[in-house]
Amino acid sequence: MEDNNTQVIKNQKKTNVRWIMVGLLFFATTINYIDRQVIGLLKPYIQDELHWSEIDYGHIVTAFQIAYAFGMLACGKLIDKMGLRLGYIFSITIWSIATMLHALVNSVAGFSAVRALLGFGEAGNFPSAVKTIAEWFPKKSRAFATGIFNSGSTTGAIVAPIIVVAITLHWGWRSAFIVTGALGLIWVILWLLIYKAPHLNRHVNKAELDYINSDRDEDEEKKVAWRELFKYKQTYAIIFTRFLTDWVWWFFLFWAPDFLAKEQGIDLKATVLPLIIIYLMADAGGITGGIISSRFIMKGRTADFARKTTILIFALMILPLNVVPYVKSLWIVVILIGMATATHQAWASNIYTIVSDVYPKHVVASMTGISSVGGAIGGALASTFVGFVLDATHSYTVIFMIASCMYLMAWLTLKLFVPIKRIQF
Repeated sequence: MEDNNTQVIKNQKKTNVRWIMVGLLFFATTINYIDRQVIGLLKPYIQDELHWSEIDYGHIVTAFQIAYAFGMLACGKLIDKMGLRLGYIFSITIWSIATMLHALVNSVAGFSAVRALLGFGEAGNFPSAVKTIAEWFPKKSRAFATGIFNSGSTTGAIVAPIIVVAITLHWGWRSAFIVTGALGLIWVILWLLIYKAPHLNRHVNKAELDYINSDRDEDEEKKVAWRELFKYKQTYAIIFTRFLTDWVWWFFLFWAPDFLAKEQGIDLKATVLPLIIIYLMADAGGITGGIISSRFIMKGRTADFARKTTILIFALMILPLNVVPYVKSLWIVVILIGMATATHQAWASNIYTIVSDVYPKHVVASMTGISSVGGAIGGALASTFVGFVLDATHSYTVIFMIASCMYLMAWLTLKLFVPIKRIQF
């Protein structure tokens, strides 16, 4: 039988249950991105069979993003009210069913409808995940934890070509939607079995709970009405930065396979390795962006310096993107697009963390949702724009040129309008 001293020592050790939660967030985000990327991978197959134009495809993508924008408003608020346990389940169940419904539709209108349902459901993932990080981690560790779970987006983008291509070649493109949609329902079971808030989780001892609450302030616990968020310039600035940047990531998800096929002359099978490399680089960018930001803070720099400096470093890395349409070498193109996706993921690791730095945890999910509306609106407008540009010019030159500048503009907006410190409501 253990003596009292042994028990005291055990209780002093952090149990690290929070990293199990990060693992669940990573898995959910991976599924989220597998489900949203399937249509981009299958575009050549479906376009040939159903005779879509580039404008038709742009409208289908736009339907997803408009619904995603509305979903961000609804889901963020809903998750703050329902709590993470039920709110997350609500979100992932809707998007999983929507993914499977893609197998049943044939028209542009039908695809637009199921994409809209998918967008609404998927909108709940990031507000839920960011709120979970705010609940389970102190501020000094949030950027790294966010980088880990957010790397699920690139892992999903890496895994999707492998799964989707294999299923499509063996059973057809409709089966790909059914199999990938079913993954979310498996996650729901795991979440029900594992998730509980830190103070209710019997596996969290006092040492870990003290660590989680180590730099929490009283204002973080204060109840804040949703409308109060719009009294602060930080809210508008963060929304605007998401408007500027999110569409770039959407563009790569939905058009990169098509770009590689048309501009580099490779087929669906041959796109798998280039896409894996592109999203492995994105994965590395997201985690590295979190590490760099967290290291700055551990060395005594302010959160303001850490987040903004990290964003600037990566914003400079994407500038060469504008030369991609002129490059003939497939692997140089892959590296340049990979640097761009790495930039976005490093940006994402820090902008999500900035929300939890600036706003009390009770409104983190709502604010993440609100800011994501800016990104979804930007994505919806950009998708229609990209469709029209490609239909008119058959060239990606203008699109890559614009995309290469967006992260510097976002950094400048943060620099001028978002002091990264807790708002006192």
